[in-house]
Amino acid sequence: MPGASKYYALKHRVFEILEVPPMGDLTALIVDRAIGLLIVVNLFAVVMETVPGFKENYGRLFIGFEIGTVVCFAIEYLARVWVADEHVPLKRYGRIGARLRYVLTPWAIIDLMAVAPTLVGFLFDVYDVNVLVVFRLLRFLKLARYSAGMSSLFNAVASERRALVASGVVMAGLILTAASLMHWFEGAIQPDRFGSIPLAMYWAVTTLTTVGYGDMVPITPAGRALAGVVMLFGFCMFALPVGIIATAFAREIHSRDFVVTWAMVARVPLFSELSASEIADVMRLLRAQTVEAGTIVTAAGEPAHSMYFIAAGTVEIDLPHEKLRLGEGQFFGEIAVLRKARRSADVVAMTHCRLLVLDAEDLQYLMAKKGDIASHIRAVARERVAREAVTPRGDIALEEIDDPQGSPDDWI
Repeated sequence: MPGASKYYALKHRVFEILEVPPMGDLTALIVDRAIGLLIVVNLFAVVMETVPGFKENYGRLFIGFEIGTVVCFAIEYLARVWVADEHVPLKRYGRIGARLRYVLTPWAIIDLMAVAPTLVGFLFDVYDVNVLVVFRLLRFLKLARYSAGMSSLFNAVASERRALVASGVVMAGLILTAASLMHWFEGAIQPDRFGSIPLAMYWAVTTLTTVGYGDMVPITPAGRALAGVVMLFGFCMFALPVGIIATAFAREIHSRDFVVTWAMVARVPLFSELSASEIADVMRLLRAQTVEAGTIVTAAGEPAHSMYFIAAGTVEIDLPHEKLRLGEGQFFGEIAVLRKARRSADVVAMTHCRLLVLDAEDLQYLMAKKGDIASHIRAVARERVAREAVTPRGDIALEEIDDPQGSPDDWI
């Protein structure tokens, strides 16, 4: 029916604009920038609204702007829920099931929190309660969806979570040790300041972080000696998490030319059947690479260190007997990576391309950690090995697998 086709076309278009904007799509770019700007301006308004003079003189303007912002955020939230069943991994659950699962995702919860405080405030006439102002400031988290920098920062923290937890345990132990010793040295002389370990922990935190307010000062020789040692440890130990995050963030920034989104990964056929959590795991392993038209992505004869997924654009594989073009959602290079072989054909970007790069070590890690992903990759590779010609679905297949050494089962 014409009406139904228009409905689904509109729905798919909204999905593209909000979740997987096509490269060079002006409408999607405008929407993305507009929402990002609205978030920044709204946060500035929330902060300035707490200033008495501004609130008295521009109170109605603030309220009007807040209402307009909430309407925009609510429309965005409802639109994302509406198109949730367009996400490939969620389609299997049907329209209602897909939407119910989507609203429980972290991004959907953040979007809901962007509108909930104001709605609760107006409904229960508690708009001026300070706690609602704090919740409204949580809209800052929405910027991670629209800001490559914030997204990279969150990814960096997530990737180094084990190291951060370990450093946190070390720092907690150091705080407890310093507080216990200071309580022992100073507790009897200054019971109001060091009379218990919890009281002394406040001193330990301020000293280890090199803040040193000066409201709690040891007066015994042993206490002062301990304070000096704690200060030295503070310089070393509290720099650990800062260094870990800074290094990971720098690595993330340099390795990503664009933000790898959940929807972008889900559209890759290889990952289309994975669950949301599995796709999130894959996202942390992928690197983003942008190449201009005419760039040689992989050259014949070079070692195969990575496989590539095409997020946007078109590449051409220069095989001896033909030229094969691959487009969005397709991939290449996985068989050579699995075989640890060299490339036997050039792959050239025909247009401006966005590629998702999965390094060989990460591919092996992913296959070892996720049995279903490994089975999927092996099944695809076996299927390609069994074919007599290159298909438009993927790799430099025939040329890279046409090696007399070993059978497919030796390397898959």
